[in-house]
Amino acid sequence: MNWYLHVVTKNYANFNGRAGLSEYWYFVLFNFIAIVIAWIIDGVLGLGLVSLIYSLAVLLPGLGVTIRRLHDTDRTAWWVLISLIPIIGVIWLIILMIQKGTEGENQYGKPGPTAPAAGPA
Repeated sequence: MNWYLHVVTKNYANFNGRAGLSEYWYFVLFNFIAIVIAWIIDGVLGLGLVSLIYSLAVLLPGLGVTIRRLHDTDRTAWWVLISLIPIIGVIWLIILMIQKGTEGENQYGKPGPTAPAAGPA
């Protein structure tokens, strides 16, 4: 959960630097859980508003962490556009996201933190 909060609060619209495997995949996991909860709330209320508002709120952090993850594998942010190719593009992007990042410093800077700073208990 700390990675999710780290992305949403400290790196809200940050497209520079690098994001490691943990930062990206924990964000994806907790984002998925949150959207499922939003869908359930929408189903109970009979609206589509909660999931829409949530999706818009995490659009920039999600794009930012994806771009920083690509930077960690020494790829430019333009690779995110590969997901526009139906089916194959999304699969290809997932494959890029699971690859190990570059060891040491690359053209996008030093590797990101291995663990976020713990929030208040």
